[in-house]
Amino acid sequence: MSTIRRAAILKMAATAYEMDLKVLRGSLRQDGSGHWWVGDLALEQWLAEHAQEEVVLVLGSLADERPVEVRTCRTCGRDYTDVECPYCRANRIRLRGRA
Repeated sequence: MSTIRRAAILKMAATAYEMDLKVLRGSLRQDGSGHWWVGDLALEQWLAEHAQEEVVLVLGSLADERPVEVRTCRTCGRDYTDVECPYCRANRIRLRGRA
């Protein structure tokens, strides 16, 4: 897997964790009785905690070999591979007085 894609997936997971959202990381497997596990946690149990809720489930495979798309920022014109332009993000944070 490309290190850029892996880093982007882990950054997304870290952001979700910082927002106090449920984040699982581990090997996805199915046991002999058909139950799904992520690491040592039963996936059915984890999902049952949010039954009847509207949720967004994102699964990112760290073994994904697809190349990361290089984008061009519509504001500053720089190329980037992250979720958003890191240069413009840093300037937004600086200008809003959070840095």
